[in-house]
Amino acid sequence: MTNSIELTGISKSYGNLTALGKVDLTVKRNEILTLLGPSGCGKTTLMRIIAGFEEPTTGKVLIDGKDSTALAPEHRPVNMVFQKYALFPHLDVFDNVAFGLRLKKKPKDEIKREVTKALELVQLESFKNRWISELSGGQAQRVALARALVNRPAVLLLDEPLAALDLKIRHHMLNEIKRIHEETSTTFVYVTHDQDEAMILSDRVVLLNKGGIEQIGGPQEMYWSPRTLFAAKFFGDTNIINGTYGLGDSREGYVELPFGRYAHTAKSDVGNGPVNVSIRPETIGLEPTLGAVLADGAFAGKVRDTSFIGNRVIYRVAVADGTLDLKCQQLPTPGSHALPPGTDVALTCKPESFVVIPA
Repeated sequence: MTNSIELTGISKSYGNLTALGKVDLTVKRNEILTLLGPSGCGKTTLMRIIAGFEEPTTGKVLIDGKDSTALAPEHRPVNMVFQKYALFPHLDVFDNVAFGLRLKKKPKDEIKREVTKALELVQLESFKNRWISELSGGQAQRVALARALVNRPAVLLLDEPLAALDLKIRHHMLNEIKRIHEETSTTFVYVTHDQDEAMILSDRVVLLNKGGIEQIGGPQEMYWSPRTLFAAKFFGDTNIINGTYGLGDSREGYVELPFGRYAHTAKSDVGNGPVNVSIRPETIGLEPTLGAVLADGAFAGKVRDTSFIGNRVIYRVAVADGTLDLKCQQLPTPGSHALPPGTDVALTCKPESFVVIPA
């Protein structure tokens, strides 16, 4: 089975501005692949090159094994869903979804059958006679999905489709997109700057930075094993601590941090000397000392501030004699109370969760 999309040596320049460097990327058939990154990283440019709205300066685009580099958008087995939906306000829901089929001059009975299937897929079959102005944001986005899927594309491109929706509707729509993907045989390529969307939705994530690919992997790999400082900072919340990596007398690796030395075997690309260590807030243990002596492996801190966010409590804790702040996270329980600023606490770290990155 061929891959759905293969990009080889793709670059895009606008005069002296390089939007994309030499990008090589394979999208597997039927997967949800997310292009993630900050504004200006090249993710939308890459998607537009796949769609045919932009020509690459260099490189080749294969879709379903066929060279599509010079094909116009309408000749590619690809449809696109935009952030602003691009629905026609003068047409009802049925006619919006039917628009592409009518352009292709499909028979009326086929149009009715396919539009009905598409509206059932997005659970809007009872809305077929409504005007676009009568829909909520989530409903309008589902109409846009139905219109894109009714043509049965091999690849569906989604360019920040949920950016205009509020948080609850956005989370609901993410689950809807996953459901729709499971019920079709379509490859989804999704563009977002939101790490939560990428983690919830994706089979694989492509993290882009300054026109190049920083890292590719599944959501858990990207979160727990970032390969670069940018990836560690961008994908989820973390503490970045300056430290030193070295080998002890027994030739076992260790990391020296401002609050202690920890046994740790780093990856082969990490040499002796200065390093950055990524420590996720939820991997740091935190307990009030209540005047007790610190247990072995614990180090002292003082709570600077506390943020209760419903399903978690975030602490900013001063350590190393106040020279460094650590962000720590705990799960609250009913009846529990967050520790107030000024509380003396004992902290513990799990060195197996450290990610050591060359400085």
